[in-house]
Amino acid sequence: MMSMNFHAPFTEQSFFLIAGPCVLESRQHALDLASALKAITEQKNIPFIFKASFDKANRTSLHSYRGTAMAEGLDVLAEIKSLLDIPVLTDVHEAQQCALAAAAVDVLQIPAFLCRQTDLLLSAASTGKTVNIKKGQFLAPWDMSHAVGKVKSVTQAGPVWVTERGNSFGYGNLVVDFQSFPHLRKTGCPVIFDATHSVQKPGALGSATGGAREMIPTLARAAATCIDGFFFEVHDTPEKALSDGPNVMRLSEFGQLLDELLLIWRVCRDATLRD
Repeated sequence: MMSMNFHAPFTEQSFFLIAGPCVLESRQHALDLASALKAITEQKNIPFIFKASFDKANRTSLHSYRGTAMAEGLDVLAEIKSLLDIPVLTDVHEAQQCALAAAAVDVLQIPAFLCRQTDLLLSAASTGKTVNIKKGQFLAPWDMSHAVGKVKSVTQAGPVWVTERGNSFGYGNLVVDFQSFPHLRKTGCPVIFDATHSVQKPGALGSATGGAREMIPTLARAAATCIDGFFFEVHDTPEKALSDGPNVMRLSEFGQLLDELLLIWRVCRDATLRD
């Protein structure tokens, strides 16, 4: 496994990558997808963190698939971490979930809608794990400093990352304001771009969220000029995905996009270092 420094997980030659399915669908599917992503990123020398949610509490419909039971999901994530020797990330939705999740994974992620929840942020910080805070769709980027400050106020807190995932724009649409990235960088945290949730169309399918998958490469290429890491939800067959199918990246197309992003990232990072 490529050594992973969670304080500065990118290298001089690559951004770091968080990737995986939206939600755990089955043990075998998660293992197969994690294995495929590991092979792609090792070949390209990209620091890789596997992500999957054991539960998606924020679904459009009561009848939407949410995931596995927490114990089962964490067991799958711990198995992937052990068998494949890769770091793993998952979401936490409630303060009492943090300690249990921290025993199984390397990074605790705060969902965008929960980024202002003080008790959740403090509980995640108290585990000492890296905490990735997704910026709320409703939040100005400079206000993320308060969420970061809550985590850093905990004595035993580990590293903190911040992630842009688009802003609410009217009903059923999101936009990405690229002015957000320099503001997020002022938090002093590594800045990540979530290229797949940013193309969501909330509620566009009536009882489910839609998305514009074809726009993922365009937004990702633009963000490669100014970020430290990428977040992608990836699936082998998006049409059959149990969550977020319309806005996940197709696995068969992912390697080529990563090559393009690496080229852009390296050129822009070299220019920044020269300035």
